Order: sequence, then C-alpha cells, then structure tokens
Amino acid sequence: MNVTFESTPNPATMKFNFANQITAKAGDFPNIESTDRSPLAAKIFGFPWVSAVYIGENFVTITKQDWVDWKVLAQPLTGLLAEHMTSGQPVIIELQKANDESDQDSEIVKKIKRVLENEIKPAVALDGGDIAFVKFESPKLFIKMLGACAGCPSSEATLKQGIEVRIKEVFPEITEVISV
Repeated sequence: MNVTFESTPNPATMKFNFANQITAKAGDFPNIESTDRSPLAAKIFGFPWVSAVYIGENFVTITKQDWVDWKVLAQPLTGLLAEHMTSGQPVIIELQKANDESDQDSEIVKKIKRVLENEIKPAVALDGGDIAFVKFESPKLFIKMLGACAGCPSSEATLKQGIEVRIKEVFPEITEVISV
C-alpha cells in the first residue's frame, strides 16, 4: 500500500494520502476516547504525541503535540498506516451519519448540505480538512471545522473568505457562517 504525506496549512497537522479510497465516510477522532469505532485511529493514538486524528475517504490527517517534530514522525507513521491497510483490519467500523440528509430536514437545509458536500468539502479536503453541518438557524449557518482545519491558524480566513462567501452567493438569506 503506497502512502504519501504532505504538510497542511496547520503546522501541527500532517496529511497522509492513499491512492485508493480507504473508507466510505469520514470520521473525526478528537481524542483516544472517541476511537471505539476505528481500529486505525486507536492504533495511531497509541503514540503519546498524538492529539487528534481525522480519517477522510482517501487520506488521514494526524495532529501532533507541540513538543515533537514531524521530521521524526512522518516516515514511521507512513509505515504504520501502510501496515494497517495491508493487514485487512477495518479503518472505521461504524460510519458517522452527521451530514446525511434526513427526511426531517427542511428544503433549505437539504440544499445547504448538498452545497457543503459537493462544493466546500472537496476544497477543504485538499488541505486535509473537512467540515460538518451542525445546524441552520436563519439567518445563520453553524458548521464544525474538522481534520487539519480544526485549530489551523488560517481556518478563520478559510471560513470567512472561502466558505462564507460561497454560501452567501448560493443562499443570500444566510448572513453569517459560524464555526462551533
């Protein structure tokens, strides 16, 4: 299994890329306690320097503690990820359903979720991040920044100059996008 890595706009987070899809849906693991449904995330949290893991469809972002350097970690993590993938162990056992459209969603919420899924998510995934719909309380949209976007120094710029600008273009009734 070929795994490559690259830096992200968040200096504490590295993005590890896979040539193929590794899971059908993303998973956010902000701490060791949240890894019960991901053997891969649990394995990564076995190292004391890990502070967060985000698993995307074809990448994994790992956020480290400040006291350790990526020069020491990147290669061993690449090997760990490749080993896990070739072992046949699952990446995520139970998939998150946070962004799925629900029959109870209003028409505007369904449309917002489609724009987030089809336009915004692919753009932030390029840098190892993701976003999740939280709620829409007219005229405000609430989202959660995930992966490399969580805690990134440039996440506020991404939110206000990228995500919010696009959402306002498509939905003029939305006056603000807020990260929670």
